[in-house]
Order: sequence, then structure tokens, then C-alpha cells
Amino acid sequence: MKRVQFRHSLLPYFLLIPQLSIIGLFFLWPAGEAIRASFYLEDPFGFGSTFVGMDNYIDTMSNAEYLNTAWFTLIFTVVVAFFSLSISLLLAVKADAVLHARSSYRTLLMWVYAIAPPVAGLVSLMLFDQHLGPITDLAALFGWELRLGVNGFDTAFVMSTTAIWKQIPVNFIFFLSGLQSVPKSIQEAAAIDCKSGTRRFWSVTFPLLAPTGFFLLIINITYALFDTFGIIDVLIKSEPGNNPITLVYKVYNDAFRGNDLGGSSAQSVVLMILVFILTIIQFRMIERKVHYN
Repeated sequence: MKRVQFRHSLLPYFLLIPQLSIIGLFFLWPAGEAIRASFYLEDPFGFGSTFVGMDNYIDTMSNAEYLNTAWFTLIFTVVVAFFSLSISLLLAVKADAVLHARSSYRTLLMWVYAIAPPVAGLVSLMLFDQHLGPITDLAALFGWELRLGVNGFDTAFVMSTTAIWKQIPVNFIFFLSGLQSVPKSIQEAAAIDCKSGTRRFWSVTFPLLAPTGFFLLIINITYALFDTFGIIDVLIKSEPGNNPITLVYKVYNDAFRGNDLGGSSAQSVVLMILVFILTIIQFRMIERKVHYN
């Protein structure tokens, strides 16, 4: 393998400075500040702080509301990741089989990607409105009184539906690209050996999509944990009350509305550790079953 040669030994480090500066400014420094603040009882107006050791962590882990939020975050993440991946894979398979007007189908399925999360939340807010929402009226025909922002289950349903709808285009783009990269020779050989299209897909095509699926799994879990903040904030109208929220939104709510800077910092550190552990599990255990050709 040919190695890249630089005229000056310091040039590679100089080229890394912009990227390292961004990492240090937007990740390392905020993470360090969060860890420091988690050991203090911070005055919300910045007049001082008191060292309390592990009290913020103890209060966080013994708080029933925090534990309920953690359980909801877990369920919400699994539901969003599973259904967004499943639906987008189904749409990608169907779109790949279309012979005529293929570009039109792709455009219709991908345009939602351009909508920002708060805008997606606003659209859902109008669709599921208790008085004017057409979907709420449709649900009423089947005896379901859908009450967004009042009933916890209904709110969770709308949050999950909106998050899944928003993420489908991203998954669709990658799955469609993966399907189009499958060699035609393999597809033809599989068609000769197996007449069942469903069996061919699960035994031949789907394993070849494993690298794409693994990448999208990580992306979708990260999306459900963090990028749904704008959707949740719009749907609950900045009034959490008894409505379900995720851990990220609880950190924001406790810090900027409850003025509990130390407690919210402890929550953010716990969340950072959980994400770090989850990342290790994904790459150590799941990636071993992914075969790159």
C-alpha cells in the first residue's frame, strides 16, 4: 500500500487543527462543563455554586419521574427506529421495482426530508388538533377520542408517528441506494435457484443490505434520542405536565424552566454515559454479524 508523503512533518497536524478545534469547542468543552456542573448546586442567576458531590446523581437516579422518562425514552427509541426502518425498507423495495415514473415516486417519498423537525411538529399539531384536526376526526369515526396534550398515550402516539414520518425519507434514500448496488448477476442467480420473491429477498438481498442497515440503525437511534427534540417541544406546547417526554427534553426542561442546572447537568452526564455504552454494544456485538463484501 502506497503511503502518503508530506513535505513537512507538521503539515498533517496543521490540517487536523480545524476539525480538532470544532470537536474541542462544541463537544469536549461543553462535556467538561457539564461534568463539572454536575457536582455543584448552581445558582440559576450565576451568583455562586456549592459543591454537593454525588448528590445530584443520587437525586437523579432515585427520582421516579426521571426513571419513568427513561423507560419512555427506551420505548420511544425502539418504536421509532423499528417502524421507520421497516416502512422505509418496504417503500424502497417497492420503489426499486417500479419501471415507469420511477423518479416521480422517489421525489414524492423524499420531499419530507427537507422539512425541519419543528415544522414537522407544527404540521402534526394541525393534523391532530382536537377541534380542527382531520386525523382526529377520522379517529373519532372509529370511537377513538384522540386528545393530543391531554392524554399521555395519545400524545406519545402522535410524537412517535411524527418522528417516524420525518425519518422515513432518510432511510428510504439509503435503502434504495443499497438495493440498486446489488449486482444484477446475483439477483439473476437467486431468481433461478428460488422462485419465491420473498425468500430471495430475505436470503440474498437483505444480507447484502446489512452494512447499510447497521449504519441506519445507529442513525435512527441517535435521531430518536436527540433530533426529535424540536418535534416534542412543538407538540406538547412547552407544557410537559403529565405528557411523556424524552431524556433530552427533560434535561432542557429542568435546566431552563426548572433552573436546576446541577441536576440537569447530572442528567446529561448520565445520558452521555448511556449513549457511550450503547455505541460500544452496537459496534462490539451487532457489527460482528454484519458482513461487508
